[in-house]
Amino acid sequence: MKPAPNKQPDPGKIFEFTPRDFARVRALIYRQAGISLSDGKHEMVYSRLARRLRARGMNSFAEYLDSLENGTDDSEEWVAFTNALTTNLTAFFREAHHFPVLAEHIRGRATPLSIWCSASSTGEEPYSIAMTVCEVFGTLTPPVTIVATDIDTNVLQTAANGVYPMERVEKMERERLKQFFQRGKGAQSGMVRVRPELRQLVTFQPLNLLAPSWALNGPFDAIFCRNVMIYFDKPTQSRILTRFVPLMKPEGLLFAGHSENFMYASDAFKLRGKTVYVLSPGQGGSRVSA
Repeated sequence: MKPAPNKQPDPGKIFEFTPRDFARVRALIYRQAGISLSDGKHEMVYSRLARRLRARGMNSFAEYLDSLENGTDDSEEWVAFTNALTTNLTAFFREAHHFPVLAEHIRGRATPLSIWCSASSTGEEPYSIAMTVCEVFGTLTPPVTIVATDIDTNVLQTAANGVYPMERVEKMERERLKQFFQRGKGAQSGMVRVRPELRQLVTFQPLNLLAPSWALNGPFDAIFCRNVMIYFDKPTQSRILTRFVPLMKPEGLLFAGHSENFMYASDAFKLRGKTVYVLSPGQGGSRVSA
């Protein structure tokens, strides 16, 4: 089969973006972050990376991609490239059925507790975990350590700041708002900030799930890996799940996204409930670093 001919440049676009350019982007982001971009992401890739071309003063996608592939660009541009193509859709207490499961799971477990949120995005998920733990223990200083990681360094800064528009929390119960957030005044009117005690429970750090090693110390009582695996192909999913095994305590829980099914990617886990997994028999966690 002959390759499809390059399309003519869209007169409404500043930069030419050929099928070959798109194929190169797909190969690079897969190699860098394990993300499998579908054919339908052509326009999304253009709009996000065109900003990088303008920021770098480059005239074409070919020039920009050459600079990445040939090593003439610095590591910061690789970070910017990855950040640009990372989707960060999140909300406080998203997929709310998981948090009562987490609350029940940690009641009566030996302390201190340790929880890893592996795709923290802008922080709503790890802060939801922290609020759940605080409610279980009835204190803003529970015996828990929460590690929150993400490949996107931009969202990690937002997460660490813990400042959000009021509409991000408008559906939250009033008692939670009062207990865990501070309302902005003056120039910060219309904003809320996570209370310092809650922020201190969460450590944010960059982490690429495809990196050869992870700067993490296990094992964890729970790992949240929600709505991340959908961006990886099955072999990549399997490798990541295998690396989770030694980082989990016996009877530890692994939380997945609503559209993810880990049973098809690995036999290391068995389904415990709705998108909640435990280690399969014979798969024992141990105290190691990944």
